[in-house]
Order: sequence, then structure tokens, then C-alpha cells
Amino acid sequence: MKNTVSKNPIDTYIKIVLLSLLLIWSFYIVKPFVTLIVWSIILAVALHPLYEKLLKTTKGKKKGLITFLFILILVALIIVPTINLTSSIIDSGHELYQSFDEGSLKVPPPAETVKEWPLIGDKIYGVWSSASSDLENFIVKYKDEISNSLGWLFTSFAGLMGSVALGLFALIIAGVFMSSADAGYRSGVNFANRLAPNKGEEFITMCMNTIRSVVKGILLVAIIQAALAYLGFVVIGLPGASLFALLVLILAIVQIPALLAMIPAIAIVFSYAETTPAIIFTIYSLLVALSDNFLKPMLLGKGLETPMLVILIGALGGMMLQGILGLFIGPVILALGYQIYSNWIAAGIADVPVEKTVEE
Repeated sequence: MKNTVSKNPIDTYIKIVLLSLLLIWSFYIVKPFVTLIVWSIILAVALHPLYEKLLKTTKGKKKGLITFLFILILVALIIVPTINLTSSIIDSGHELYQSFDEGSLKVPPPAETVKEWPLIGDKIYGVWSSASSDLENFIVKYKDEISNSLGWLFTSFAGLMGSVALGLFALIIAGVFMSSADAGYRSGVNFANRLAPNKGEEFITMCMNTIRSVVKGILLVAIIQAALAYLGFVVIGLPGASLFALLVLILAIVQIPALLAMIPAIAIVFSYAETTPAIIFTIYSLLVALSDNFLKPMLLGKGLETPMLVILIGALGGMMLQGILGLFIGPVILALGYQIYSNWIAAGIADVPVEKTVEE
């Protein structure tokens, strides 16, 4: 058989250049959709066990309809709270503006207990008292600070809504991926076999286990904690309940005790609420803050463990790179990279022959 491999190095270089150009060009074409595709894959891998159980209960009948209903329910779970949050913010903003325009906007005076807050009590009491006694002069005095704060809030809210919209699209695409999971799995194994011969299935299984462990043990626990905290904040009438719940979510994801977000909320509640409701709220908040101690073992089981530093860097770095959505994607991607690195190091150590320490 005639050898078709060219021995001319120029031919080889031209082929490499053309292939590189094709790869680079293709990358820039799909670059705007990389985050969406990665998030869709993460959701598909994380949700697939639940999706499979649902299919088994229906014995695989009407798979398309089951997939549609499954994704529709998940989308509704995102859209309904988002609509409620947006409506609440718009209504509050409208009422605030109307009250200010009519001159009826009043800031309640702070309780004397605010002075007892450690480190910042006296300063907050002074600023709060100034706003309560003469709101117009307070706004004029702190015009720049208020303007910058409002700008940051609007920017953050717009970013949050963008992340929610991207998450909805990712859920829909994840449904398509789950409906063809077998083909996707085989394609992934074949690709991994090209990178590491005969280890493709092991590599893909490790990737799936890592994604599911981080999603269940970190992200899902954080979402549950934030939801429970938000419920308590709303019931007690805490001002800025959504912001405090978002803070709980962020702290839980980066593996910092959610109690750090609960302590200021508890202090604020004691400044305006009756003693008995405030004590009940404190107990509830402590239970929510400590709930990860039993939620993680229950959801994670014997899953893979990732160091807290990796999760912290992944969450913070992801948020700085991609905003709120990066807060979720970052820990998963970095944990996956860490697991690949750990397995690669372990495989290298296993391949090194053990030296004989006892002479025969």
C-alpha cells in the first residue's frame, strides 16, 4: 500500500497552520455561547439522575412529553420567585418615590440598642438619627454616596436578571442534552479515549461524579439555606430581606459560615421587633445557619471531597469573571480541574516502580 504521509516538512507545517486557523476561528464563533453550553452541561449532568428516575416511573413512555414537563417545572421554579422579587422591588421603589414626592417619607428613629452593636454601633446610630430627624438634609449631605449605592444596586440587579435569563436558556438546552444522554455519554467517552487511551470511561465517570458532588454538596445546600433564610427574613419583616438572603447564598457557596450574614440581621430585628419574636427569629436563624451540618452528609453521601480553598477560589474567581452565574459555575469547573489534577498525580505515582529497600 502506498504511503500517503508527506515527507515534506512544508506540507506538514501548512496542514498544522490550516488546522490551527480552523480551530481558532471555530472557537471565536462559539465563544459567546461557551458559558451557556458549559452551564447547560453542568445542569444536565446534575439533573440526569432525577430525570432518569422520572422516566422509570413512567416506564419510558412519552419521553418527549416527560422531558418537556420536567424542564417546564424547573423553569417555573426559577421564574415565579424572580417575578415576585422583581414585582416587590418595583412596588417598593414606586411607593418610596411617591412618599418622597409627597413629603410623607419618614425614617423611623433607631433604637438605643443600636449603640451597643460592636465596633460600628455609634456610627450607625449617628447616621441613622441624622436621616430620621432631617431626611432632606441627609440626602443632600450624602448625595454622592447614595447615588453610587443606587447605581451599584441597579447594576447588580441587571446582572442578576441577566444571569437568571441565561440560566433559563441553559435549563432548556440541558433538557435537550438529557433526552440524548446516551449518545452524549458515548461521544464524551470516545473523545476522552483519544486523549487518554482506554481510560475514557473512567475519566468521564470521574467528571460526572465531581459535578454531582459539588452541585449537591455545595450549590444545592447553599440554595436551601438561602431559601430558608429568606423565608425567615420575610416573616419577621426584615428590611432588605432579598439582599440578606443573597449574602447568605454567597457565604454558603464559598464555604464561609452563613452565621456571619445572620448576625447583622438578628441585630436589626432586635432594634425594632418585640423581644419574643426576635428571640424566635434568632433561634430559627441559628438553625438555618447550622443546617449545612446535616444537609451536606444527607445530600453528598460518600461523594468526592474538594478542599474548601478550591471552592472558595472557584466561587470568588467565577463571580469576578462572570458575575452571579460564575458564582455557581466557578466552584464546579475548578473542582473538576482539581480532581483531574489529583488523579493525574496519583496515576503518576502509581506508575513509578517501588524501589527495593531490602537487599536480597
